[in-house]
Amino acid sequence: MAVEIKQVRIGWRSRWRVKLLRSFFKPLVSRMAKSSPERIVALQTRAAAGLKNEYSGLPARYGILGDVPGPIIGEPGNRDRIAILYLHGGAFVFPASPNLQVELLGRMCSDLEAFGFMPDYRLIPQHPWPAALNDCEHAYRALLNLGFAPERIVVIGESAGGNLVLCLLQRIRKAGLPMPACAVPISAVTELGRTHAPPSRGFNAKREALIPTGFAYRMTQWYVNGQDASNPEISPLYADYSGFPPLYFLVGEEEFLLDDTLLAAERAREAGVETQLDVWPVLPHAFPLFEAMFREAPLARKDMVAFIQRHVGRRSESSNVTPLRA
Repeated sequence: MAVEIKQVRIGWRSRWRVKLLRSFFKPLVSRMAKSSPERIVALQTRAAAGLKNEYSGLPARYGILGDVPGPIIGEPGNRDRIAILYLHGGAFVFPASPNLQVELLGRMCSDLEAFGFMPDYRLIPQHPWPAALNDCEHAYRALLNLGFAPERIVVIGESAGGNLVLCLLQRIRKAGLPMPACAVPISAVTELGRTHAPPSRGFNAKREALIPTGFAYRMTQWYVNGQDASNPEISPLYADYSGFPPLYFLVGEEEFLLDDTLLAAERAREAGVETQLDVWPVLPHAFPLFEAMFREAPLARKDMVAFIQRHVGRRSESSNVTPLRA
């Protein structure tokens, strides 16, 4: 499959940091895959610690919308604002990081003058599919019940969260609920039935900076838990994309999961869905999370903001979007 790479100059510092991740972080994740469930639970608790009271100048708290808990950015008082439903990644096993996913959500909310909610969905190994997807559906319904118009709701997710974005859209359609304005799957995993395929899982296995094959295999086993992984609510690569809102896919050219995105974007286009695809050079899996590490990452956020603005517009003619923070 011919791939057009986004024309972005990646500096030497970023290239060096990708090599460090590949040399040091990836082996750590590989060892983590061998941990006992009890050890994983301890790691989950540590990963979630440190939620701040403010992100990008907006108040933040851990609260409950409907029957789903999670980090909340801003207050839902003004229902005319954009509402961002952010479905975090972490291989279905790790909670949202206050310094990664919640930080990105805070920046996006600031850029778009939006309200944000990140469902703290249930995790493996304790809660395999469909627990996480059920929680994400309940979170979307909670935003609707709060009075946010669907045409002003945006769904974003990275990695496992990108999987949940595409599965949630299927649930929304199945339930006859109104679709959100648009959705942004970042480095999404869309095939959980085969560890060896799509092809990028082979040719990018060594180039991938974050995800070891063994780790991906074990997390998939826990999440699928013996179910038929060709179910499109598990592997959204096989979904019917008809009726989906506009989609903006982002992925790195060196990712293990590159083809998960390319093939999903192709299927969306074939179904008539307005689809934007950006394949970035060099930067690693879920790179928009790592603004503190990669000086180019804010450009991806700028692109996401522009995509969202095209599909939900501004709050009013007099509303100005906050300038992007580097």
